[in-house]
Amino acid sequence: MAGEHIVIMQDGTLADMTKVVALNETALWLYNELREREFSVDDVAAKLTERYDVDADTAMHDATEWVKSMTKEGLIVNG
Repeated sequence: MAGEHIVIMQDGTLADMTKVVALNETALWLYNELREREFSVDDVAAKLTERYDVDADTAMHDATEWVKSMTKEGLIVNG
């Protein structure tokens, strides 16, 4: 898919080809930066403001939406 990156979910040692998630460049970058560690929405917003020319309110909104979306897709565990 043009401009998107694909994540294939794994169930144990097998890839579940029925669960494929497409991520844009920013979503993939955040995922790679934050995976396998604990983080808050504030941490995500800070990453966004460090990397992109975006104000704090926009970064917080985008961070909240990213966490919701990634949690819904099962790519991160929120809590």
